[in-house]
Amino acid sequence: MSSSDKPELVERDVKDKADDKEDNSGFIDKVKGFIHDIGEKIEETIGFGKPTADVAEIHLPCINLEKAEIVVDVLIKNPNPVPIPLVDIDYLIESDGRKLISGLIPDAGTIHAHGEETVKIPVTLIYDDIKSTYDDIKPGSIIPYRLKVDLIVDVPVFGRLTLPLEKTGEIPIPYKPDIDMEKIHFERFSWEETIAILHLKLENMNDFDLGLNALDCEVWLSEVSIGSAELEKSAKIDKNGISYIEIPISFRPKDFGSALWDMIRGKGTGYSMKGHINVDTPFGAMKLPISKEGGTTRLKKNREDGGDDDDDEDVTLMFDLILLLNTRGWSL
Repeated sequence: MSSSDKPELVERDVKDKADDKEDNSGFIDKVKGFIHDIGEKIEETIGFGKPTADVAEIHLPCINLEKAEIVVDVLIKNPNPVPIPLVDIDYLIESDGRKLISGLIPDAGTIHAHGEETVKIPVTLIYDDIKSTYDDIKPGSIIPYRLKVDLIVDVPVFGRLTLPLEKTGEIPIPYKPDIDMEKIHFERFSWEETIAILHLKLENMNDFDLGLNALDCEVWLSEVSIGSAELEKSAKIDKNGISYIEIPISFRPKDFGSALWDMIRGKGTGYSMKGHINVDTPFGAMKLPISKEGGTTRLKKNREDGGDDDDDEDVTLMFDLILLLNTRGWSL
């Protein structure tokens, strides 16, 4: 054989190998395509398919100064002729990329064949935990959140699948309103029963409006309880705003004893208040505490002529109190 024949032998060998590789690749592609077609045929014949899921709604059934209870409703649809188990629910709530809370719910139930189920995911945010971790999150603020949920289901033919879900929104960090009693106007003054109007100032320390529906508090004057006061009509307190409300109250001056002298001697009268308010907010209803310790207010007699001379009212009320005490046999 001449030397010129060698290159022809080499070229023919390389070409044969390339042809074999092409044949193998084509065969594998055909097998894959066949398996895919068979899978689709099985799906069509037996009716197996991938389940779907969506966040239907997010509830805030309870919000107070300590915590926010969140319930996430997830709607899962199962198109398959057999029930499928919901193996795990993995959830995460974060704000601006920072984790607020995460958790895992194992063995979360079963989705009926050709049916749909609303799965509820309960989550509780403890505000002290959040504020201690992120000191820039202040009471009264509104923070953005991102909810991430991974539903892990076990489906025949497909095996285990992860259905990822995501939802964004806002959640409040509520702060209790500040309350002050600016003055007390007496409508009727007698030893057995006195009817008065409490003039209250409520300051909303939150970045969201408060719709005041109810107020219930106990009131102390000169360290003597004069009973409870309740709101008669609703009011709105704008975010970071102030609202003035009037609340009627009745009490018996004879129950005060020597404390009545303190009301006469001083320009102001010491008071304390403690109770709750029920409010509507953009995030749902809330019940928030109100309290005031060591406050000072003024006692005023209601003027029939509609005047607003506070000094005259003070003098008139003082004489009324002195006269009332004298009728009881007391003297200054």
